[in-house]
Amino acid sequence: MSSSFVAPLNTDVLLTEASNENLYFNLIEQINKDFNLANESIDLPQDIQPEELKSALHEKIYRLIQYKFAEYLNLLYIVDVPEDQVKKLDGSDIAELSKQVAFLVLKREWMKVWFRNKY
Repeated sequence: MSSSFVAPLNTDVLLTEASNENLYFNLIEQINKDFNLANESIDLPQDIQPEELKSALHEKIYRLIQYKFAEYLNLLYIVDVPEDQVKKLDGSDIAELSKQVAFLVLKREWMKVWFRNKY
């Protein structure tokens, strides 16, 4: 096992890694917890499949960007997604943007879970 955190390259790699390290449920719990803290409950079930998780997250973020922008910004703040990473994204296509932001959210949540597990 590696002792330093390496950010996964994409959502599929991240979810596979979480499963392989038996931290997938912790990841789901962390996502649910942070979304609740942001008052934007996502209520992912413990037995959600990675593909469903990906699409639920994408859809939720898409809706937030589309209809509840202040809540979207609050969520990014609570999850602690680095602002500079969000600013680098191309916002011209909301569907694509929300997919990329969903990955940033997942990446940050995975980092929290990974570190809590290691240290």
